[in-house]
Amino acid sequence: MPYYTISFVMLVLDQVSKYYMSKLLPLCQPGQCASIEVLPVFKFIVLHNEGAAFSFLSEAGGWQRYFLATISGVVSVFIAVWLFKIYREQKILALSLAFILGGALGNFVDRAVQGYVVDFILVYYEDYYFPAFNIADSAISIGAGFLILDMFYKPKEKLDV
Repeated sequence: MPYYTISFVMLVLDQVSKYYMSKLLPLCQPGQCASIEVLPVFKFIVLHNEGAAFSFLSEAGGWQRYFLATISGVVSVFIAVWLFKIYREQKILALSLAFILGGALGNFVDRAVQGYVVDFILVYYEDYYFPAFNIADSAISIGAGFLILDMFYKPKEKLDV
């Protein structure tokens, strides 16, 4: 159960941060973009992403909302069941799934309720910009990192003699 708590905390942090940033800053429109510069390479800006990662399918005409929400929902259920069924000793795997589940649910809520995902974190260097992201995306990325770590980590097996 502590792993579901991590997922829930990620979901709440994601939703609260998106709500707060959406109230703090207006939606970025071409030609007028309000932002808060935190560091010379990092600022807050509010964007709506109607597509998937890197705005893939954002110009698809509306059907992608239901398609991406369905995919997010199915993946979230799959991960929640997987998290329930894994062995207690698989702590890194459980942690990775908890982060991924929390992030997937955060973006699922946005897609299902609003039809788009709110992104507000922008990292850049001079004229080079990384696509905007949010807490849910960060949780998914952290979870993916733990998942890769889990693939390489093998506990010492006990020998039955």
